[in-house]
Amino acid sequence: MQKGMLATLLLLLFVSVDLSAQQDEDALFIKRIHDHTLQRGVCYQWLSHLSNKIGGRLAGSPESEEAIKYTAEQLNSLADTVYLQECIVPYWVRGRREVVKVTNMPGGAQMNMNALALGNSVGTGDIGVEAEVIEVKSLDEVRELGRAGVAGKIVFYNRPMDPTLINTFQAYGRAGDQRVNGPAVAAEYGAVGAVVRSLTTLTDNVPHTGVTRYKDGVPQIPAVAISTEDADKLSYFIKKDKVSVYIETHCKMVAHEKLSHNVVAEIKGSEYPDEIILVGGHMDSWDVAGGAHDDGAGCVHAMQVLQTMQALGYQPKRTIRCVLFMNEENGLGGGLAYAAASNENDEFHLAAIESDAGGFSPRAFSFDATDEVFAGLFRQVTEWEPLLAPYGIQLNKGGSGADINPLKSQNGLLAGLRPDSQRYFDFHHTKNDNIEAVNERELKLGAAAMSSLVYLLDQYGLQRDSE
Repeated sequence: MQKGMLATLLLLLFVSVDLSAQQDEDALFIKRIHDHTLQRGVCYQWLSHLSNKIGGRLAGSPESEEAIKYTAEQLNSLADTVYLQECIVPYWVRGRREVVKVTNMPGGAQMNMNALALGNSVGTGDIGVEAEVIEVKSLDEVRELGRAGVAGKIVFYNRPMDPTLINTFQAYGRAGDQRVNGPAVAAEYGAVGAVVRSLTTLTDNVPHTGVTRYKDGVPQIPAVAISTEDADKLSYFIKKDKVSVYIETHCKMVAHEKLSHNVVAEIKGSEYPDEIILVGGHMDSWDVAGGAHDDGAGCVHAMQVLQTMQALGYQPKRTIRCVLFMNEENGLGGGLAYAAASNENDEFHLAAIESDAGGFSPRAFSFDATDEVFAGLFRQVTEWEPLLAPYGIQLNKGGSGADINPLKSQNGLLAGLRPDSQRYFDFHHTKNDNIEAVNERELKLGAAAMSSLVYLLDQYGLQRDSE
C-alpha cells in the first residue's frame, strides 16, 4: 500500500514538473513573439501603404483591386501557397460632394451641414430633394407617425450612441438600426429622404458614413449622415419651428454584381494539415479615407502572424491560413464566398480569428461557437489565460467577426480580437481613418496577441466534447 502511494505521489510530481516546464516553454515563445513583432514587425509599413498609397478600398473599386495585388505580393514570400479566391461584390460610388443644408433659416439664410451619403444610397442628381424635416429617435416612432405624418417629408433619425455604455461597440449596435434600416422604414411610409445622426460618441463636425439597406418593393430614397454637431443644431431649429432641408447627392450603384477576390495565404501544417487555424481581416474600406483602423489594421495583423512565425523559424503542426476578405462593409460577399467554398471542400476550421475592431492596444479575445461545442472549447482556451495575462489580454465569451461567422456551422472555435474600443468610433467610417490615427506600437501589440493565440491553438489543438 505504501509503495503504491509513493509511486502515485512520484507520478504526480513528475507530471507537475513536466507541466511547469511546458508552461515555461510556452511563456518563453510568447515572449519571443512579442519581442520580434515589437522590434522587427512590418505591419505598420504595410498599413501605411494601404492607407496612404492606395487609400479607400470600397469593394469593386480600382483601389480595392490595387490592394488585392499589393497584399498578395507581400504574402508571397511568407506562405507556402498564396491565391485569389473569387467573390461577387456590389460596386457603389459616391460621386460629387454632397450638399445638405437647412433652407429656411430666419432672414432667408441657409445653413450648410457636413454630410456623407450612406453606402448603397441612391443619389438625387442635380435636382436634389427639398422637404420639411421631422425628427425621430427610433424606427418605431416612424411607424407610429404612419403615412399621415411621414409622407412627403425628410425623416431625421437623431438617437445618439449611449455614452454610458463602456463597451462602445454595444452602444454602436444599439444605435445602428437608424442608419442600416432607417431610410428603408421611412420610405415605407412615403418619406422622400432620410438624414441620420453620425454614429459616434464625439460631438464634432465630422460625418460618418456606413451602409444602409433598402427593401424590395419599397421606393429607394436618398440617405445621408450628418455630423453630431450639425445634428444637435438641426434638432434645436426643429424644436423652434418648421424646418426644411435640401439634399443633393450624386452617388449610385454602378453594378450590383462585380467579380472581386479574397486574398488567401497559408502555411501547411506538418502534423495535422487538415485542421485550419484562420487569421483574417477585411480588405475593403469606405471611400472617404484610407481605412486604417477599419480594417487595414485587421489585414496587417493577420499578415504579421505569418511574418512572425516565419522569422522565428516556427513550423506549425496545423495549417495556418491568412484570409483578407473583400466586401465586409456593404454586402459580406467575401466572407460568404469563403465559407461556401470551404464547406464544399469539406474543410474543417479548428479556429478562426478575426481582427475588425481597430489598431488600438489589445485588451481581450472574445469567443463564439455553436451551442453544441462552445462550453468545452472555451474551457480549454481559458486554461491559457495565465500565459496571455502578462500582456493585458483577457479571454471572454462574445462575438467573433462578420467575415468568419459563416464558418460557425463547422463546429470550430471563432474568436475576435478586442482592442481598447474607447476611441474607435472617433475615426470609424470618417475622413480621419488614416495611418496618422494608428499608433505603431499599439498596432504591433495586436499582431503579437493574435500570433500568441495562434501558437497556443497550434501547439495544443482543441478537443470537441462530441468527439
